[in-house]
Amino acid sequence: MVAARLACMAKIDSVEALIRAVQAGARIRYLHFWGHRPRPDGQVSASCLSQWWPAPFVVDGVEYPTAEHWMMAAKARLFGDAEAERAVLAAGHPAEAKKAGRLVRGFDETTWERERLGIVTQGSVHKFAAAPELRDFLLATGDRVLVEASPLDRVWGIGLAATDAAAEDPGRWRRLNLLGFALMAARNQLQSDAPGPTQRSAGLPTDGIWPTCTGTGLPTDGTWPTRTGTGLPTDETRPT
Repeated sequence: MVAARLACMAKIDSVEALIRAVQAGARIRYLHFWGHRPRPDGQVSASCLSQWWPAPFVVDGVEYPTAEHWMMAAKARLFGDAEAERAVLAAGHPAEAKKAGRLVRGFDETTWERERLGIVTQGSVHKFAAAPELRDFLLATGDRVLVEASPLDRVWGIGLAATDAAAEDPGRWRRLNLLGFALMAARNQLQSDAPGPTQRSAGLPTDGIWPTCTGTGLPTDGTWPTRTGTGLPTDETRPT
């Protein structure tokens, strides 16, 4: 039963596929997230799903401080801009990495739209595989649909806050949720490598009810804790 459900969820890789599953009567459980500030008690929370969560990993001898750095460096490589790639890797903050990534020369929207989901999925696999506590958290989300509930982002998020009633209805999203689907694809890859922990062992709810940001201690903003007062962006608006 569990295997069949996971196999079904593995086929949900877009908003359109999710809507079809809902219309077919599938019981969908959602995990909404937004922001990247760690919990005060140090426990891993849904904030670790953010591209801006500080989780360094090394690929081919190159260290990426965050998944945002990976995405923007990969974007620069995709279009052959070595200078932009160096600027991304030198960035001390994901906002700076994003800014450098937006300046990639030779950018082509059609090419980026074709490649971006695979790039972010691959980066997520590297990120979560490199940190056992993050990997365990991701795997323990089981078959939940992961939703970046950013009211500011209609490409990587759903363009809605978790507290919006429409956040539970994919037909009303605004709307691609690409980060959520990339994380789900990464979760599928990691599940094939090792069995995940049970929900109880990871401290996740076992009743299928997942609290959203309000009242749970999860951040409801996108601030970066080590850069207060720098004038850098404090949100995670759509990377292009």
